[in-house]
Amino acid sequence: MSTPRPPTHANRQHAKSLHRRNLHNQPYDFAALINSHPALAPYVAANQHGNPAINFADAAAVKALNAALLKHHYHIQDWDIPAAALCPPIPGRADYLHYLAELLNVAPPTSVPATESSDITLLDIGTGASGIYPLLASQLYGWTCVATDINTQSLDNVAAILEHNPTLKRRIALRPQSDKNCIFANIILAGEFYDLSVCNPPFHASAEEALKSSLRKQENLARNRGEQTSNPSGLNFGGQAAELWCKGGERLFLKKMAKESQTFAHQCRWFSSLVSKSDNIKPLIKLLRKLGALEIKEIPMTQGNKITRVLAWRFIEY
Repeated sequence: MSTPRPPTHANRQHAKSLHRRNLHNQPYDFAALINSHPALAPYVAANQHGNPAINFADAAAVKALNAALLKHHYHIQDWDIPAAALCPPIPGRADYLHYLAELLNVAPPTSVPATESSDITLLDIGTGASGIYPLLASQLYGWTCVATDINTQSLDNVAAILEHNPTLKRRIALRPQSDKNCIFANIILAGEFYDLSVCNPPFHASAEEALKSSLRKQENLARNRGEQTSNPSGLNFGGQAAELWCKGGERLFLKKMAKESQTFAHQCRWFSSLVSKSDNIKPLIKLLRKLGALEIKEIPMTQGNKITRVLAWRFIEY
């Protein structure tokens, strides 16, 4: 029987590709992470270079790493998600918020967690079971947040996390979306104003497409280790239903978001979303111009070999 190769690792952060404010610009300190979150320890082993590592094809390992990062760097206690839920990459999600903070001319954090609440308000569309954007935004910048989702079970999970984090509970409100055909309607209420809206949209058009994409990622991870795919029937980073796919995929979802944002133009300073597929940028910009957007910004982001971008737009001057 051949000896299994050690798992790949998260140390290659390509620090120069992350935002300069990002706490993850240095290789992961696994000893410190394990000290903060001992449950990570079973998933860490030496890689082929002798460095501590985790296997990113193992969903449980990724989840344990996230919990450790959130506890060690952001002082978020008892973060957890259901087994099938989407497990977000913490460095990339933090990058999104840092770029938006610059868009608002917000100064870098002086301490993490933030000791005082800010008057900046953030709306998270489709927060998922992880609630990652409001959690990070609150701890990094002290922003007040409203987190929304069409899945009430996802919101219940975020509520459970907030119960263990009293400061976050005071800063983060949860609001269910009752209509699957709406994005901002039923969520942005009369008289409300937000400085930012964020979104990580479902980028596949079907469950089958999502699974094929995950299998390609796993095959690439396995190929880099000289192994066979270790999880041939599952999603290594989780995700279900509206978290990963919707009718028409990312482009249709973002077209709907752009059109609906016009209705709430005076109630949000900057609308924004991640856009994973570069081919979707030009048609979205064209649509936003047609809708009368005053300013549109495309913000490129990279983490390791992954390239994505933030599209932000506004309709009126503030």
